[in-house]
Amino acid sequence: MDGLTKFTYGFGSIAYTVKDYGFGFILIFYGAVLGVPPALTSLAIFIALMVDAVSDPVIGMWSDSLQSRWGRRHPFMYASALPVSIGVYLLFNPPADLRGADLFPYLLSLAILIRVSITLYEIPSLSLVAELTDNYDQRTSLVSYRTLLGAVGAFAVSIFTLTQLLVATEGEPNGYFNIEGYATYGALAGGIIFLAIMVSAIGTHRHIPNLRKPPPKRDFSVSRTVSELAETFSNPSFIAIFLASLMFGMASGIAANLNHHINNFFWGLTPQQVGIISIAAFFSAAIAFRIAPIVSRTMGKKRGGIIVGAIAFFASPMAMALSLIGWFPAPGTDALFYTLIVFVLVDFSLIFTAQILITSMIADIVEDSELKTGRRSEGLFFSAQTFAKKSVSGLGALFAGLMLSTVGFPSGTRPDYVDPQTVRHLAMLYVPIMLAVYGIGILLLTLYKIDRKQHEENLSRLKTVTPAVPKPAFAASGKPQAVGAAVPNNQTQNTGSQPPPGVDAPDRKPKTD
Repeated sequence: MDGLTKFTYGFGSIAYTVKDYGFGFILIFYGAVLGVPPALTSLAIFIALMVDAVSDPVIGMWSDSLQSRWGRRHPFMYASALPVSIGVYLLFNPPADLRGADLFPYLLSLAILIRVSITLYEIPSLSLVAELTDNYDQRTSLVSYRTLLGAVGAFAVSIFTLTQLLVATEGEPNGYFNIEGYATYGALAGGIIFLAIMVSAIGTHRHIPNLRKPPPKRDFSVSRTVSELAETFSNPSFIAIFLASLMFGMASGIAANLNHHINNFFWGLTPQQVGIISIAAFFSAAIAFRIAPIVSRTMGKKRGGIIVGAIAFFASPMAMALSLIGWFPAPGTDALFYTLIVFVLVDFSLIFTAQILITSMIADIVEDSELKTGRRSEGLFFSAQTFAKKSVSGLGALFAGLMLSTVGFPSGTRPDYVDPQTVRHLAMLYVPIMLAVYGIGILLLTLYKIDRKQHEENLSRLKTVTPAVPKPAFAASGKPQAVGAAVPNNQTQNTGSQPPPGVDAPDRKPKTD
């Protein structure tokens, strides 16, 4: 697979990571700065995520079957760029005459718009992992580019925002309360998101003729759709990934929405210090970019993902746990700052590596399912994973707000005026909850069944039951495929009106030998 394809494909992930980074500011910007009650702010995030989660499988199924001259995925990618960019700008530039609870409808409307719009890009883009190549290790490499470039974009924006925008001013000594800084961030993030989506869509546009073709149009049937969904989602490896994603999404939602509270109130870090620590996280993505393909080749995705993920996810909340018992440098000290840099470098390297392997594992489910159903469902599988993450990430955001309310964390209050015991109680809730949720996710991941040998067997079996046309843009060798390649003599081209030879139709009883 050529480097330009990997780069332009991966560049698009910047849109999603920058959007995610911006949403991490919502609780502190709308809650602490603009005075929206934490429970109300988290409710808006939760509702938006629920709407977005429901839209995921709809967009996934739609992109699996869309028939257009630009293929199945690219029309969605192009359509997402403008609305999500405008939405992000407006989110951080609210009307000056709205404050407090009056901002709730505004926040809710924009959160829904942004999340649904970015899904129009993210689901089709993720689906391309399984279409551009069917090689076990090339898929890991492709996801590595996606993860690295997404992290580069997010961390670059993070460092600039925290060191140049959310800075102390003459009238505002705490950079987290610099409203003008948030406004500039909204404009910057919106422009970057638009650029990232367009670069990725245009850069991969040339591969459209070589990508999988949609199935022939059929009259819509509710019963058939439900039956096919149930058949597709009954794949054991998919169930394992789906359930694990529920747990990881829950933890991610809690962590993302409390991140700035922890940095600001618990660790006593300034925005500039957080920005410098983000540089370490950037190097972590670069390390994972190199490590993940090696782990995939030597240990396999499942074993590597479980081992690396267990170490990374359990280590994540341990810094706070050690601080609570006095075994970590004191908050606000230089020793803490430098210790966190090293801690973040190591932990984030492992987290990124695990994420790359797990995402690549989803792509390998496509062929395993195709053997049993006769259908390729790239969009459906990736949308189900994002559905899992978003649905419980929204719940995680809601829990984050409830945790703040439970410990009596005040809104619109600066760190100097918050009772240290309130902050300590928040940490004492955070640590055990995160450890429990991550632990369940790792255990569920052990139920995944597809290893390298199984994947290669699936590809071999598919050669005897499915047509060679159309092929993925890059085959197992990593070399581009010619458009309109000939069908081997021992294969027949499947038009899609009937299932491939040897594969039962969904509404047909299985054959017996």
